[in-house]
Amino acid sequence: MRGFHKSANRCVAVEVPTNAYLSAGGDDWECNRGFRKTDLRCTAITIPANAHADDSSNFGSGWQCDRGYREAGRGCMRIVVPANAYIVNSQYGRGWDCERGFREVSGRCAPITVPANGFLARGGDDFECERGFAKRGEGCTAVQIPENGYLDTSGARFRCDRGFKEDKAACAPLSVPTDAYIDYSGNDWRCTDGFHKQGTTCKADRP
Repeated sequence: MRGFHKSANRCVAVEVPTNAYLSAGGDDWECNRGFRKTDLRCTAITIPANAHADDSSNFGSGWQCDRGYREAGRGCMRIVVPANAYIVNSQYGRGWDCERGFREVSGRCAPITVPANGFLARGGDDFECERGFAKRGEGCTAVQIPENGYLDTSGARFRCDRGFKEDKAACAPLSVPTDAYIDYSGNDWRCTDGFHKQGTTCKADRP
């Protein structure tokens, strides 16, 4: 029956203390908002300045800091937000992020300089280079594609055609020895069955 709880082999009435109410299950009680359960009574929660009551607060404190403040000891400390930044709802980290087009540098938000042949990255806190260019320091350098090479899917480096291998900044032809074939990558070789690689040749496996 609602308002009672089982104790041994009998039903005992739930004693609801001051500033409390019968729980949804009807066999226990919960404290009103602004109070916390302490043994068999409800104790008022002391809410510090710049905070508000919140039953879902961390560590069961019963309160959360207002927006723009963060928990510090038993109080709420104001978050200092630099220029070109905005507050984020997090109890961890610095409490703010830089606006798009800026990045955090020594506690401030510095503008990102987008070089020629570059664009602002999706996250907004860095730049990327256009296809055919590679990031080098704070600039975008054109990818030099050698003979028998092509631009890879990343768009930031070259790969060699099938039958060629990368050799510094060039594509050198593969020297495929007897009893070998060009492998699936197209840029190296493997020995046929019954042979194993030894240096630049294929040697027959021992019987």
